Amino acid sequence: MIEPDQIRAARALVGLTQSALAKAAGISTTGLNNIERGVADPKASTLKSIKFALEEAGIVFLAADEMVAGGRGVRLKHL
Repeated sequence: MIEPDQIRAARALVGLTQSALAKAAGISTTGLNNIERGVADPKASTLKSIKFALEEAGIVFLAADEMVAGGRGVRLKHL
């Protein structure tokens, strides 16, 4: 599942505000803020909604085994 740091990085890559991403994902801005800060324990369905909204905006999520230096990450889709 996606992590708070991936959400923040992905949002920055595509230039979305928390408000815009929250609206696209169908959640509150406060809820997204809490998720990004790591103080919320979101449902899997909420994370799926956020992931889908970011993927629609052009993000590809990378798992730890897809990274050269290890860890997780995000990148923009090749168009």
